[in-house]
Amino acid sequence: MNLRYHFLIITNLLLLSISLSFGQKQGILVEEFIYEKAPFKECHASTIAETEGGLVASWFGGTKEKNKDVEIWVSRKINGKWSDPVSVANGIQNEDLRYPCWNPVLYQVPDGPLQLYYKVGPNPREWWGLIIESHDNGQSWSEPVMLPEGVLGPIKNKPVLLSNGMLISPTSTEHDGWRVHFEYSMDLGKTWTKGEPINDGKKYNAIQPSVLIHKDGKLQIMARSKEVSVLTSWSEDSGIQWSDLEPSGLPNPNSGTDAETLKDGSFLLVYNHIGKNPNKWGGKRSPLNVAVSSDGKQWDAALVLEDEPGEYSYPSVIQAKDGKVHIVYTWKRDKVKHVVVDPDQLIKKPIKDGNWPE
Repeated sequence: MNLRYHFLIITNLLLLSISLSFGQKQGILVEEFIYEKAPFKECHASTIAETEGGLVASWFGGTKEKNKDVEIWVSRKINGKWSDPVSVANGIQNEDLRYPCWNPVLYQVPDGPLQLYYKVGPNPREWWGLIIESHDNGQSWSEPVMLPEGVLGPIKNKPVLLSNGMLISPTSTEHDGWRVHFEYSMDLGKTWTKGEPINDGKKYNAIQPSVLIHKDGKLQIMARSKEVSVLTSWSEDSGIQWSDLEPSGLPNPNSGTDAETLKDGSFLLVYNHIGKNPNKWGGKRSPLNVAVSSDGKQWDAALVLEDEPGEYSYPSVIQAKDGKVHIVYTWKRDKVKHVVVDPDQLIKKPIKDGNWPE
């Protein structure tokens, strides 16, 4: 009798464990590393785009972030397999001077080239923006072109094309407090106009926003901050004027986020659902979470991508033409991980008072 009782207990615990695991991963179709071995020690700040020839991913890699040997790397998914990483940009100025590269951002111009924006400079307070383009789905790239003085390009997350034909680039600066601003192009990135910062970098320190498009035409951003919360702001005039930044109700450990407007008009956010001590620079970068929302205000828990000790950070997210969501992110600074999600399969639970549901 005791043996049967213990057997039933163990069986129920196993079934519960499987159920919880399934619930956490419901909706994930693919989990894979873009590479297993690479000619660099560390990686960070990945980005992904869909081209006519398939998926393309990019990131920076070198011995360590901020080191002069950090370059921009690219991999393409061909016949279901990611190609070996290839360096497509570096910070060499001349034979005596070299700077690190930072934060690549891929953007596929509709019926046009694949653009890759990135930064070069000694640090995020002094870097400058450059762009290279590919006309063959990421196989080969143009020579780098420096963006106009004062224009940085998208600082971490992708630009967004509005219905009026304007490409809006979410960007930010760190030299005078952390401040968000936008850059605008009416010719798909050939020329740019720079907007003014939307915050003073005092009450809220915010960088690296993502732009969401609402059905009524309003725009919303979700941004990283030092203030223990993902911050949000709204625009009713195509991103020219913005409301004051305010907490979104979701925690942030001072780590990058990314968000996507889905085809059905809902929104998906990838971020670290964890706060930090207000007196410290940053917090842990685990877990890495996926939340969804129908209005950009109330968010529902959908997935826990990672919850083990380590750094899982700086996600980039897109929705492909087939409706599947693709996410890439830093995996312990050692690899870039790629996850494919079916948004229709996600199990959603409300996030109340900033707490991830059990």
